[in-house]
Amino acid sequence: MNDFTYYTPTKYVFGRGVESKAGELSSSIGLKKVLLVYGGGSVVRSGLLDRVKESLTASNVDFLEFGGIQPNPTDDRVYEGIEICRRENVDGMLAVGGGSVIDTAKAIALGVPYEGDFWDFYAGKLKAETALPVGVVLTIPAAGSEGSGNSVITKLDGLHKISLRTESALRPKFALMNPELTFTLPPYQTASGIADMMVHILERYFTNTPDVEITDRVAEGVLKAIIEEAPKVMANPTDYQSRANIMWSGTLAHNGICGTGRAEDWVSHAMEHEISAVYGVTHGAGLAVVVPAWMTFMARNHPFKIAQFGRRVFDVKAADDKLAATEGIEALKAFWGSLGLPVTFAGLGIEAPDIDLLVSKLHENKGEVIGGYYRLNRSDTEIIYRLMM
Repeated sequence: MNDFTYYTPTKYVFGRGVESKAGELSSSIGLKKVLLVYGGGSVVRSGLLDRVKESLTASNVDFLEFGGIQPNPTDDRVYEGIEICRRENVDGMLAVGGGSVIDTAKAIALGVPYEGDFWDFYAGKLKAETALPVGVVLTIPAAGSEGSGNSVITKLDGLHKISLRTESALRPKFALMNPELTFTLPPYQTASGIADMMVHILERYFTNTPDVEITDRVAEGVLKAIIEEAPKVMANPTDYQSRANIMWSGTLAHNGICGTGRAEDWVSHAMEHEISAVYGVTHGAGLAVVVPAWMTFMARNHPFKIAQFGRRVFDVKAADDKLAATEGIEALKAFWGSLGLPVTFAGLGIEAPDIDLLVSKLHENKGEVIGGYYRLNRSDTEIIYRLMM
């Protein structure tokens, strides 16, 4: 196990009706005026947005609305939000939604106190250390952004989709998590969220760091719980307890606990970011296509951790590592397929992907040789993209 520092300042408030505490918690961290960031019509139609606004008003917290955030959020909305916050003297952010909304709020929070271009942080020119406080009312369990210091934004000029990772600057101060708010999610969105959280665990699980039995077992336990609870959620979307387990799994998958003391990988996310930047696919669905292909390449070249995954998570019995790895991959694909997720480019609606473009953009953004579990060059990543066919 490697030495590590683990810091998670987020206050999680979990249960029915907790969105009514948005004003109280915003006020408790000293906020006077927040930018209320949200996405499309569901938070309006459901009455959630009104309940949050009523809560803010009752706690004497002023707010400005900033709606219409789309999946795969882009830099133009971030610039717009920064300008509003500066002009109106906003001192904090309240994100009501899923990963795209939260990530946009985080990017705005980072950009407001910085005199330059917020993209400097995403481009790796500066380390993110100061940001406005961010609070969250979670509506989509998937990205885990409610508990992480991460944010993913796409720069429209060149379609560069970049993930920024911070130790503490962008971790939300609080996250309000009511599983009932997820009851009306469409099945495909629920399934995509499940894939997303599983891959957040796998990006940490597939490591060469030795003697990490504790975090291996934590990761495997959460994965097995997701696999058990997911069919219940798909069969009965209003099953509160299954929704609660899935929602909390999404947070545990990405708040860093599964990655303590170990090197991580993140190539699968990088490869998917190029697909969703170019083709606009749902991130979790894209990951369901990328990860089995990446794992297939690893089964041929570096199978030991893939084999362990197959044996411990899907109870594969094969003694040979390559065979155990292959059987584990097939079990994962079958599980995701049972949720209605694609496992090929064609399943994403991409019949003729421009693989040369994807490879070029991937290495332009991430470097000529990438990966923690296995070092991949352009030839390797081209093979993996073609395995997605």
